[in-house]
Amino acid sequence: MTEEPRAPMRRIIRLFRPYHGRLGVVLGLIALSSLVGLASPFLLREVLDAAIPQRDLSLLSLLVLGMLAVAVATSVFDVLQTLISTTVGQRVMHDLRTRVYAHLQRMSLAFFTRTRTGEVQSRLANDIGGMQSVVTSTATSIVSNLTTVVASVVAMLVLDWRLTLASLTLLPVFVWISRKVGDERKRITAQRQRKLAVMSSMVQESLSVSGILLGRTMGQSPELTRRFTEASGELADLGVQSSMAGRWRQSTIQIVMAAMPALIYWVSGMTSVVSIGTVVAFTTLQAGLFRPTVSLLRTGVEVQSSLALFGRIFEYLDLPVDITPGPRALERPRGDVRFENVTFSYGEAPTLTGVDLTVPAGTSLAVVGETGSGKTTLSYLLPRLYDVDGGRVTIDGVDVRELTFEALAETVGVVSQETYLFHTSIAENLRFAKPDATEEELVAAARAARIHDHIAALPDGYDTVVGERGYRFSGGEKQRLAIARTLLRNPPVLILDEATSALDTQTEHAVQEALDDLAAGRTTITIAHRLSTVRDAGQIAVLDGGRVVELGTHEDLLALGGAYAALVSRDSDVVLA
Repeated sequence: MTEEPRAPMRRIIRLFRPYHGRLGVVLGLIALSSLVGLASPFLLREVLDAAIPQRDLSLLSLLVLGMLAVAVATSVFDVLQTLISTTVGQRVMHDLRTRVYAHLQRMSLAFFTRTRTGEVQSRLANDIGGMQSVVTSTATSIVSNLTTVVASVVAMLVLDWRLTLASLTLLPVFVWISRKVGDERKRITAQRQRKLAVMSSMVQESLSVSGILLGRTMGQSPELTRRFTEASGELADLGVQSSMAGRWRQSTIQIVMAAMPALIYWVSGMTSVVSIGTVVAFTTLQAGLFRPTVSLLRTGVEVQSSLALFGRIFEYLDLPVDITPGPRALERPRGDVRFENVTFSYGEAPTLTGVDLTVPAGTSLAVVGETGSGKTTLSYLLPRLYDVDGGRVTIDGVDVRELTFEALAETVGVVSQETYLFHTSIAENLRFAKPDATEEELVAAARAARIHDHIAALPDGYDTVVGERGYRFSGGEKQRLAIARTLLRNPPVLILDEATSALDTQTEHAVQEALDDLAAGRTTITIAHRLSTVRDAGQIAVLDGGRVVELGTHEDLLALGGAYAALVSRDSDVVLA
């Protein structure tokens, strides 16, 4: 079994540091509530030992009013401290969520290629959500109950030290039992969160549009349902185990505590030196002691259980960020791109070796090669989805690793074959590239991408919701929306990663026209699958095994009769010149 990540208590406590002022107010309210609440047993003793036996109605009235005032004051203090502590707890959860999300946004593409999306979602939703009761109420509960316990013990000692000793003899045993229960709950909680992550992944993958299409067409819907049912059943069993862990031992604690007043009555009867009022006041204090003691023990169990959740969140926060932004920006970038002796690998075997390419500003480079030759990997290095292992990639002579992420995003635009659209309106999808874009700018970009007429014909126009991942639109329409989105950013460098490879010939022609307009005047790097789209490129680089084996124009490479000519001969779409 994989060892669960640890969560030091010091680190958890540091999460509350920004809110120390409000927590100080809460502690003050708790202290006041506990001290005021201790007055009730003493008032009760005076009622039983003085006011009632002496028939002193004035004293009796004052004592009763005092008991009512105590009840009102403690209730007000409780409401206020609950409001403040819950607010602080929710802010701590908000801070954790945003920190994890921001940290993951900085991770390289490698992390997301090896991690299921459902696992990430589960940590952000289920793990942080599972902490809610701990971060919103545990700290105040511990302080409140601890204050009450200490004050109650002091008051009990004032009343009678012998009865106090008799009441406290078994507390160390109760603490030991609770720690054992907490360890068991922590183990079960870790298993439960792992199962929740698996279920989240199953839901995310199988109930997406792509998942439903695959499941139905492959006849696997019943099998997917069976797997989900099995995982849900295991999760339910773990829920029962978590709830019942140590339940009998804790019940024993409650039974013993409930029997303690009888012990006090017996001890009082044996000594015959304690007044009735003192006995009643003492048992009242004892009940007030046992309730927070049991609560403290339960809270300790909850805290131990939550350590598994904190550990999983801290594990993500501690992931090393292998791609960090540089300090530089580009003023008026021209778009000169160079790959200088670039080497890169995903593991042990190199994917790219010694790649040297120069793409002057405003020119075009097409990269072709067999599947697995390193074409797409090369396109990942310019926008820094990955960093090179050796050599460097430059824009206008500046290493891309020295640029800020903002400067890099403004300079390099990417249109890939897998167009991603959000489940929102067309306008909002386009504005993802430029949030402050006007309607006129949206229309201009859509016209340039040859998609405006289609959008205008829709009942809701630019307010049309595209559906999950754009499934309400055809492949060619989605590609043209992606082109319009990139046009809004107007980057001087453009990467086209097999942007038309999944389209039929007629649709490809329409999209290619839009791409040609988009590429005009820009430095363009095209990762090509169909060679018909690259014959007019200024340069064509042929990759084989991660190396550039040929470089030249379409005509020059055909004349060589080498690797490029062999690729062209297999591409029926190309009319040889």
